[in-house]
Amino acid sequence: MNDLSKTRLVGLLNDTSNKVTNVEMQDAYEEFVRYTVTVSSSEDYSHIFRMLNLTRIEIAPLKELYQYEQGGKCA
Repeated sequence: MNDLSKTRLVGLLNDTSNKVTNVEMQDAYEEFVRYTVTVSSSEDYSHIFRMLNLTRIEIAPLKELYQYEQGGKCA
């Protein structure tokens, strides 16, 4: 159901074993945006909403992964 989670961008974000270049990440992001625009042009708004919401749920925990040991707020 959620094809957005199978895009190269999400794969790169989930795979912590690789070093990814900025160019590769930019290309994957542009591909993700193009695919999102294509999917969003549908008239089935409930399907679009579910797909985008599921993608957000899958990407949100990655924020914590990349912020781990990046420093906290100053006391």
